[in-house]
Amino acid sequence: MANPSTVGELKAQGYRPRSVKEEMRANLIRKIRASEELFPGIVGYEESVVPQLENAVLSGQDVIFLGERGQAKTRLARALVNLLDDEIPIVAGSEINDDPLNPISPAARDLLAEHGDSAPIEWVARDRRYGEKLATPDITIADLIGEVDPIKVAEGRYLSDELTLHYGLLPRTNRGVFAINELPDLAERIQVGLLNIMEERDVQVRGYKVRLPLDLFVVASANPEDYTNRGRIITPLKDRFGSQIRTHYPKTLQHEIDIMEQERSSFDADGFQTTTPDYIKEIVAEITHLARKSADISQRSGVSVRVSICNYENVLANALKRAIRLQEQQVAPRISDLVALVASTGGKIELETVGDGSEDKVIDKLVQRAVANVFSRRFELDDLDELVTNFENGLRIEVADSMPSLEYMRQAAEVGGLTDAIRKLGGQGNPATVAAAMEFVLEGLHLNRRLNKDRTAGTAGRFRYRS
Repeated sequence: MANPSTVGELKAQGYRPRSVKEEMRANLIRKIRASEELFPGIVGYEESVVPQLENAVLSGQDVIFLGERGQAKTRLARALVNLLDDEIPIVAGSEINDDPLNPISPAARDLLAEHGDSAPIEWVARDRRYGEKLATPDITIADLIGEVDPIKVAEGRYLSDELTLHYGLLPRTNRGVFAINELPDLAERIQVGLLNIMEERDVQVRGYKVRLPLDLFVVASANPEDYTNRGRIITPLKDRFGSQIRTHYPKTLQHEIDIMEQERSSFDADGFQTTTPDYIKEIVAEITHLARKSADISQRSGVSVRVSICNYENVLANALKRAIRLQEQQVAPRISDLVALVASTGGKIELETVGDGSEDKVIDKLVQRAVANVFSRRFELDDLDELVTNFENGLRIEVADSMPSLEYMRQAAEVGGLTDAIRKLGGQGNPATVAAAMEFVLEGLHLNRRLNKDRTAGTAGRFRYRS
């Protein structure tokens, strides 16, 4: 059935105006009853953040998300759009989404007064009902609320006439969701203007009081460090937000891995068969979890999930680069590919102390601890006694970032204990995964002081494991 095109047709269909919070509440209730996924793409918040957000929507409360960087605060705000109707009617040509049966702008009221039930209406999709602004100190009332349009004044209108106003972001998001990121960075005098919009529904523009009964669901974000030091949220404005919801980083490695897989950049296969062993994913996630507990890294600004995502992308890229150069079709990241993490980790952590080369050392220490932890969850050292004995009897194995996978298979042939370990890791049959499994086992034994690891003289990135 086609949507009504006039106010009269809309009335005949039984349309009833309702606020955006009523609309979101009704849609949330419907989704909960139908057991629908409320916020697709949000991982690890099912038992913490989401229940609090559900309560806020059911209560009709505006929300502020409080958390460190990289905790999906903005994504949560954008996901609230899923609780809006597919589309809503507005007065045709309205700049601020005027409801046909409850207009608030002078232009819409004049149009309805002139045309009555024959006044035309338009339909606005839910994605056009979301507004977002990053708070910066230079934001003005004109940006958020509006500004007097000098052209309209020159046409003969009075300054006090609302028709002289050029609307800002907030009015243009009327009947929708408006998000302000990093709210403490907003100048206090601008916060007062936001306070008026949220509560008193009026604002002063160049000394003229303009009544704007806007219908908004307001969501803001703030970093706890910024909240207390770099800026502050004025007390009356904090009081207007009904719920303050604390976000957090993924609490489990599996959640971290799920986010890595979901968010990493993906491209066409280009003829390559890429297999990423579970232990490599676990190592990448473990590095981030260790960084969030490290005394060497500042925890005030946090360690974002973007560290895990970018590290995962770089490890895969390094493995692909090797396959391209060696003309191999099968790709699997190895322990030697973890060297690529320096570039993707270094710019995303802040050290407590700064020294010459200290950042690389901190990252290297994190990588070693992560490999050792994941290895200990996969193997008992006693399981590899036969392999260690072979090294004690003179076995040597060389590894390198640039070594072909078939060379690993040649070295692994008939080495007692190594084949069983590779099979336990699921690496058998595929030369690339065999190479990855070999490096993981050998490095794990080295970090547990069962093997020595020497850099091969004259060859960069080539190592030899021995007793």
